[in-house]
Amino acid sequence: MLRTTVDLAAIAHNVAVVKEAVAPARLMCVVKADAYGHGIERVAPVMEEAGADAFGVATLSEAVALRQVIPTAPIAGWLWDPHEDLTPALDAGIQIGIPSLEHARALIATGRHTEAFVMVETGMHRSGVDKHEWSETFAVLRDAPTITVLGLMSHFACADDPTHPHNDHQESEFREALACARDMGLECPINHLANSPAALTRPSARFDQVRVGVALYGLEPVAGREHGLAPAMSWESSVVAVKPISAGESTSYGLTWTAESDRYLATVAVGYADGLPRDVQGALHVGLGGELYPQVGRVCMDQIIVDLGSNPHGVEAGDTAVLFGPGGMSATELADAAGTINYEIVCRPTGRTTRIYCEGTSNA
Repeated sequence: MLRTTVDLAAIAHNVAVVKEAVAPARLMCVVKADAYGHGIERVAPVMEEAGADAFGVATLSEAVALRQVIPTAPIAGWLWDPHEDLTPALDAGIQIGIPSLEHARALIATGRHTEAFVMVETGMHRSGVDKHEWSETFAVLRDAPTITVLGLMSHFACADDPTHPHNDHQESEFREALACARDMGLECPINHLANSPAALTRPSARFDQVRVGVALYGLEPVAGREHGLAPAMSWESSVVAVKPISAGESTSYGLTWTAESDRYLATVAVGYADGLPRDVQGALHVGLGGELYPQVGRVCMDQIIVDLGSNPHGVEAGDTAVLFGPGGMSATELADAAGTINYEIVCRPTGRTTRIYCEGTSNA
């Protein structure tokens, strides 16, 4: 009844588009959070076949799970605490992100040979070796015979606004960190700063590798731009009932919406337990038979109400209801309605949602 459909051809198309756009930089495909809700088991092999040079995830447990799907390609993980057992990740050959001097020492203390990226603070102030510890961290890693530092990595805070001056500041800081690392004796052959928006709009920030996530799933990372991406996911449910409501009557919890005239309502099987934000009340438009109808009243745990007006197109129980995707709003439009970003929306479908895959052609 409630399902997401993932178009694998769209995934392959997006990888090819991005890879061509960023060449000759290497392409790291980010598949954290179960490939942004698209499913690593099916999506990651498609990305590899389409040209991925490496993969990235957040946590080391994600990296270990991904290794079962991607046996040989490089996989990096960067979210871990210094007291974490690194054995599973090291056994799987995961490249480790090092976000602090403490983390560097913890990795060295394992005595295991591993490849690593040093995460440097450049202005996002989330994670990364702070500037005053760059030299000491680089020296400690240089002198550790078990650690091969592949390069540096950092993350833009404002790349989705290509004109934001902080982008220049962060790129400058990254270049300074890279010069420092090389002065300290680290070769750093593979360095990556650019996320999806920076990879597509800021050639100077591509360095040796780009680290791309949301664009691979067909979501435009810069509002108002068009990079030829094909949205890969749609989210659909079913109409479970159509019933009349009289003028002056209200619907759903709190009776927050009242019918202005006699009309019909459709009940659709999806709610906040399935990941639909309650904040979409009154802003979501559901696709039914190629027409868009407003959702009204409060979003419930398991269902929503849709205003059909006089129901001129004869919507009935069993019809497909598109929450986002072809025939409905886009994920970006739903994100705007919910006051969030499209990254979050494609990670939302949970609960009773079943994921299915198609091998059709992309809709780019």
